[in-house]
Amino acid sequence: CEKDVLIEILTQRCNSQRLMIAEAYRDMYGRDLIMDLKENLSHHFKEVMVGLMYPPASYDAHELWHALKGVDTEEKCLIDILASRSNMEILQMKEAYLMQYNTDLQQDIDSETSGHFRDTLMNLAQGTRMEGYADPSTAAQDAMILWEACQRKTGEHKNMLQMILCNRSQQQLWMVFQEFQNISGQDIVDAINECYDGYFQELLVAIVLCIRDKPSYFAYRLYNAIHDFGFHNKTVIRILIARSEIDLMNIRQRYKERYGKSLFHDIKHFASGHYESALLAICAGDTEDY
Repeated sequence: CEKDVLIEILTQRCNSQRLMIAEAYRDMYGRDLIMDLKENLSHHFKEVMVGLMYPPASYDAHELWHALKGVDTEEKCLIDILASRSNMEILQMKEAYLMQYNTDLQQDIDSETSGHFRDTLMNLAQGTRMEGYADPSTAAQDAMILWEACQRKTGEHKNMLQMILCNRSQQQLWMVFQEFQNISGQDIVDAINECYDGYFQELLVAIVLCIRDKPSYFAYRLYNAIHDFGFHNKTVIRILIARSEIDLMNIRQRYKERYGKSLFHDIKHFASGHYESALLAICAGDTEDY
């Protein structure tokens, strides 16, 4: 079957090799491979095959554009991408977004979202988190500010909360979270869940979870997408493609440890046809995962 060949070629190559294939395709046939995939495939299988053809920054930009400009804003997509990407990834994504859509990512976030959720996304989209810096002397001070923000919940306290979570380095936040536990006797995720709600709360929790262990966060998101939302295809596709050359092996490991069944098993149980084959090929499961 031609689709089986397509799956084998596109899923067994790394992204840079797929881009070279697209270039050779254009040289040989004078045609755009992505356009041909869009015209000749359908449904979720098309989304997977086309998604594989984007460079990582362009794929993130593509997903953010559709999340912001679709019929309904897809807040969970915005959270997944902006809470988890490094400064460099965010800067490359913003550049790709401007090139592909001739508009500024931060302007679109500003116009399509609102409140403290918007402010936090805007902060993350700057891509200016401190890197490699940790100051134990200020960790307790930051933790106290976070604790007060969870108790008092004023607009000013929400601003301080998101400023610390969006701008302190990963190493610094590790210490802050430990100090928060010491001060309050409570894990910061539990405190945020108790004190806030809505997408603002989900975004803050995603930032904390990604700082602690990104593969665990994406394992959790995949499990939710597969089991809690009747197989939310967009989320499953986006995470598998975006993480396929970064930490998908670690995500698979966390998934099996935490939920008892492999990611490979759950995809096989819920998806079907060439769509299933494509997802499983990206997932690259072992025989024991069936």
